[in-house]
Order: sequence, then structure tokens, then C-alpha cells
Amino acid sequence: MSNILRPALVSLVLLSAITGLVYPVAVTGVGKLLFPQQAAGSLITEGGKTVGSELIGQSFTSPKYFWGRPSATGPMANNAGGSSGSNQGPLNPALVDAVKGRVEALRAADPGNTQPVPADLVTASASGLDPHITIAAARYQAGRVARERQLPVSEVLRLIDEHTEGRDLGLLGEPRVHVLKLNLALDKTRP
Repeated sequence: MSNILRPALVSLVLLSAITGLVYPVAVTGVGKLLFPQQAAGSLITEGGKTVGSELIGQSFTSPKYFWGRPSATGPMANNAGGSSGSNQGPLNPALVDAVKGRVEALRAADPGNTQPVPADLVTASASGLDPHITIAAARYQAGRVARERQLPVSEVLRLIDEHTEGRDLGLLGEPRVHVLKLNLALDKTRP
């Protein structure tokens, strides 16, 4: 019996050490060496203080800031520990009511804006953590932000253009605007 049990236990301990310790430490070390910023969480710092991550959206509710996509995470918005979609279909009354409420909030924040509301401003992304909005969503909000910050609309549109990210690898996805980076640029322009 010990002839069978001993090699099995030695294999268990050896493979546990390799897959549970050696491999994770090696992969983490290589990641930190080759991609230090990404391995640290793609954090954004301003003045030595961490203000967010490039990968996780944040909630902005003040009219002087650009608003990102709604978040479906719980128990709070943009909760990276609770990444999920709402799983509500287009005919679900709860989703219809939520979208109507979001449209009303956008209209109330900028009553003179008669443009159609871009879909990404009223619907959550699949993860509920999207840090980007479409160019159309950013341009939709430009008038409100310019008015609140007492800036020319042309200056706000220039900042949108400067913070528009292209397609990944030149062909994947759509051009998009990183909301946190754009709002930080606004604070530098006119706090």
C-alpha cells in the first residue's frame, strides 16, 4: 500500500508547489517586468494620488462633468467586485423604466438639448464597468459641460477630440472617449 501512496503524495506536493507557487510567482514577475503599469491595475494618478483606473468606469453626477455609461453592478455603481450586466431584455418593464428615467435625467440636466440621446448614456455595458463612451455621447454632453464650466463649446469639443481613443490595433472596436481622463483634462482647463 505504501508503494502506491508515497508516489501519489510526492506528486501531489510537487505539483501543488509548481502550480500553486512557482508558476504564479513567475507569471506575476514577468508581468511586472514587461508590463508594470498594467500589472499594477492600470491606475491613473494625479499629483501623486490615485484617482481611478483606466479599466473601470466611475460615476459622475455633477453637470460640470461628462457622465459615463450607467452601471449595472451591485450593491453600488462601478463595483469591480460585482461586475455583471443587468440581464434585462429590451421588453423587460424594469429596463424600459430605467432607460426612461435616465433619458429624463439627461434632459433635465440640459433642457435646451434636443438631440437624440445616445444609447450608451442610458444603457449599461455587459460588464457594468465600461470607462468609455462613444464620441456621440461625449458630443451630446458638450454643451452642458461648456455652460457649467463657462467655457466655449469649441474648447470642450477640442478636449473631446484630444481624448478620443482609436480602434484597438487599428481595426477592432469603435473610437471612444475615456470619461475619467476627459474629466481630469477639464479640471486642468477650468476647475
